[in-house]
Amino acid sequence: MDLVPALEEPLKKVLGPATAKVMAEHLGLHTVGDLLHHYPRRYEERGQLTHLAELPMDEHVTVVAQVADARLHTFASSKAPRGKGQRLEVTITDGSGRLQLVFFGSGVHKPHKELLPGTRAMFAGKVSVFNRRLQLAHPAYELLKGDTEEAVETWAGSLIPIYPATAKLESWKIGKALQTALPSAQEAVDPLPDSLREGRGLVSLPEALLKIHRPHTKADIAAARDRLKWDEAFVLQVALARRRHADAQLPAVARTPSPDGLLTAFDDRLPFTLTDGQVKVSREIFDDLATEHPMHRLLQGEVGSGKTMVALRAMLAVVDAGGQAAMLAPTEVLAQQHHRSITEMMGELAEGGMLGGAERATKVTLLTGSMGTAGRRQALLDLVTGEAGIVIGTHALIEDKVQFHDLGLVVVDEQHRFGVEQRDALRGKGKQPPHLLVMTATPIPRTVAMTVFGDLETSVLDQLPAGRSPIATHVVPAADKPHFLARAWERVREEVSNGHQAYVVCPRIGDEDDDPKKAGKKKSAEDEAEKRPPLAVLDIAAQLAKGPLQGLRIEVLHGRMHPDDKDAVMRRFAAGDTDVLVATTVIEVGVNVPNATAMVIMDADRFGVSQLHQLRGRVGRGSAPGLCLLVSEMPEASPARQRLTAVASTLDGFELSRIDLEQRREGDVLGQAQSGARTSLRVLSVIEDEEVIAEAREEATKVVEADPELEHLPGLRTALDALLDEEREQYLEKG
Repeated sequence: MDLVPALEEPLKKVLGPATAKVMAEHLGLHTVGDLLHHYPRRYEERGQLTHLAELPMDEHVTVVAQVADARLHTFASSKAPRGKGQRLEVTITDGSGRLQLVFFGSGVHKPHKELLPGTRAMFAGKVSVFNRRLQLAHPAYELLKGDTEEAVETWAGSLIPIYPATAKLESWKIGKALQTALPSAQEAVDPLPDSLREGRGLVSLPEALLKIHRPHTKADIAAARDRLKWDEAFVLQVALARRRHADAQLPAVARTPSPDGLLTAFDDRLPFTLTDGQVKVSREIFDDLATEHPMHRLLQGEVGSGKTMVALRAMLAVVDAGGQAAMLAPTEVLAQQHHRSITEMMGELAEGGMLGGAERATKVTLLTGSMGTAGRRQALLDLVTGEAGIVIGTHALIEDKVQFHDLGLVVVDEQHRFGVEQRDALRGKGKQPPHLLVMTATPIPRTVAMTVFGDLETSVLDQLPAGRSPIATHVVPAADKPHFLARAWERVREEVSNGHQAYVVCPRIGDEDDDPKKAGKKKSAEDEAEKRPPLAVLDIAAQLAKGPLQGLRIEVLHGRMHPDDKDAVMRRFAAGDTDVLVATTVIEVGVNVPNATAMVIMDADRFGVSQLHQLRGRVGRGSAPGLCLLVSEMPEASPARQRLTAVASTLDGFELSRIDLEQRREGDVLGQAQSGARTSLRVLSVIEDEEVIAEAREEATKVVEADPELEHLPGLRTALDALLDEEREQYLEKG
């Protein structure tokens, strides 16, 4: 069903081509409906002015203030017609602070006449520093006038909406455009079923749009936001509920392990007992596998909670039942690591078809993009004939030429590294849709799991297996206390002399071009502040070998090495032939060397919270306690250092994921999981609105069960069509 014509009207018809072009290019707004859903970021009360004392540097701001002083300066200039240039300096105040505005050349005349002392206006521009003072150069401004006493009263008490704006489009220009578009809000079709809206005491959509853009009171804003949050949560949850519903209709082959098959043989040879969590989650998975529609399950587990063991038992159950299982890993290092650890865990059970292989054995095959032709040909043959019950690979598994004999289960490791299209491409290789198990070691707050992975049922492993050791984490302030860094290297030597091994992690490799443009990466604020590039693997390895770690066996590992070399380095490290591995984040997930007890992360402030937690999980995997040292040159009061202190203070990944989410825009979390499409969330906060999201999920499930095609809810269909642009349509509606 099409959108309501009034809201589908192109902006160029309503606002003219010039304004419409700027809105499309800079704000991604194309129709009247888009503009109505471009909500104010905040509101100014005209009587209570913005704090000039708290202006952020290098950001576009809108302030409401009064002119305190205006001076015109004349100076010698070769560019001016009479050899004299003019500069107008205007000082504005809001009671909390003062700010200088400056206008040059021909831009002086109009403000010189209009910005007289005592004049109040809205000013917009980019905050910069000149002579150690904050200023706005050539700001756009809008005079605030009230002719009658009554008009002044109304003006002083009303709320000014401040819109997300750009240098090309000030907030009040957006406000004026909205004035033109607002009457169309009356024709907005309400996506919420009447019973739901009335039951929760929510205002109608037309009323919410009017109140968010033209509020008379703060209560208007609250009522509008409550309503619009429900729209966003509910429409997204309906989209996900429809995908769950569609998946539940698909046929799949039920896979039940035979009582004395491969899985039983594997369990009998395990040298340890599974944790209660592993047993419980395995039961959930086996119940799903036994049904005739595809399993869609997300397995979240703390770093080192034994997810691989749970996934392997699920794969063996499917092989037992005559199917094949594929595990998709995000990097070659991780695919090789999984292949190595799974064949070790299975022993002779992984030697199907070989001399000396067990009677109920299967073959475990590795398939990566960099394999030689002969190895690749053999791997493809193992898959198509069914010789290989288990295949572990990278993106190479998704290629068209890869064919399976009977693909029954797909395990996706580290889901956040894969687009949904990729997991769907692999699912398309079964005769019928295979069962799907998605694993992540990045703990996800419940609301994000409901929002981003809303099409999956969730299992959580929150116990660590017995024998896991605690990890002590400390921040090493290299700039303030250089002797702390020297002590860090002594601790590494001590661990090595006790027969253990260590990782040193750096943010980059070291042979890149130092020009940030050529490297394709903008310098961060931290780079700019320190005026130095991030520390690099090749440089640090050389420094350590000559200096504090002289005499130890040091090797490097990074993403640009040849896969065979990477594998050889990992094998030597796993075998204990290397004391210290200096690496990039290629070791972030899945790398398992129980003898490695220490990790030093250089420039730790350049990594995200979840990434630091992942990296730290590489140590303390054996019986000896782990040590993780976070080296940073950032000052103690900086947000970067506070982030490190948070990581050092807890080993609880769920607590850290919450901190991580609070520090990033939620759109990043949603955007990367939804094929990179722009997040649809404008007023809903994934952290703060947990209750709304949970209730919306419940309501959405009920609505979709009663009316999967939404035939009786045309307004909801309309909103769904608006939410699902092409990328999202593919993401949500693939089977």
